[in-house]
Amino acid sequence: MTRFFYFAIAGGIAALANFLSRILFSRWMAYAPAIVVAYGVGMVTAFVLNKRFVFRDANNSLHNQALMFCLVNAAAVLQTLAVSLLLANYVLPQLGIVEHSKEIAHAVGVAVPIVTSYMGHKRWTFRSS
Repeated sequence: MTRFFYFAIAGGIAALANFLSRILFSRWMAYAPAIVVAYGVGMVTAFVLNKRFVFRDANNSLHNQALMFCLVNAAAVLQTLAVSLLLANYVLPQLGIVEHSKEIAHAVGVAVPIVTSYMGHKRWTFRSS
């Protein structure tokens, strides 16, 4: 449980980097591409924090860790994008929520893959023998 707690903290910091950078990127690009680029910012932040503080006992190669991290997060970015777009374009407008709907949708979208990402990183990215 402790490892998941640290994973959640690292993920929260990475999610904040993701969320804030999406707002910044939205000044120069459309919503969906800004989500994807911001997710990259969050991924780099998450990789560094997880390697350094959460999965310190991982003994697979750095190359393998980076590759698996990207694959696990490729699935997570699809979850984030799908949830964010569904909420922003359909669910929140139907509920009458229009002010800050993109920010709300993106925040929920970023939170959705926390459990699946943890399981993937524990099993494949930062495995230890």
